[in-house]
Amino acid sequence: MSGNQSLKGFVATEDLPPRILGYLNAAACSHDWRDAESLLLRAQATDPDCLQVYYTLYKFYFNHKRLSDAERQTCLALDAAARQAKIEADWRLQKKDSCDWSIVSSPQHFYLFSLKALAFIRLRQLRIADANVILAKLREIDPDDSVGASVIESYATGASV
Repeated sequence: MSGNQSLKGFVATEDLPPRILGYLNAAACSHDWRDAESLLLRAQATDPDCLQVYYTLYKFYFNHKRLSDAERQTCLALDAAARQAKIEADWRLQKKDSCDWSIVSSPQHFYLFSLKALAFIRLRQLRIADANVILAKLREIDPDDSVGASVIESYATGASV
């Protein structure tokens, strides 16, 4: 799969610094996944607080079936979002009242979304028990299912049958 195919639909342009947007667009247009990866990693090094880059990287790795790399980037995304939201990085320590999880365009909502991604990655790694623990935490801290973790939970239920 070329870089541009694996990034289609994952690059959001709103509110991104021009340099980061340039890296992401170049990665999306690249026909070589190694070049695309290099551009994404340069974007991350340029702005380690840009959550969109973490998202793009973990989707990129996931689509290339590089699940260990996707998992690593997702954990880095959780760390970055936690720093920005001023919450604990360790998802096991999160509570429903750790912050206002309902603010959609916030680092804490990105945290929830990335935690859902981590559960899905763990499922794809056949680490079903680990995924279920993460999904239980998501049910606790996001009872309104604002990030759609119930979809992953349904998938996990089917995977464990």
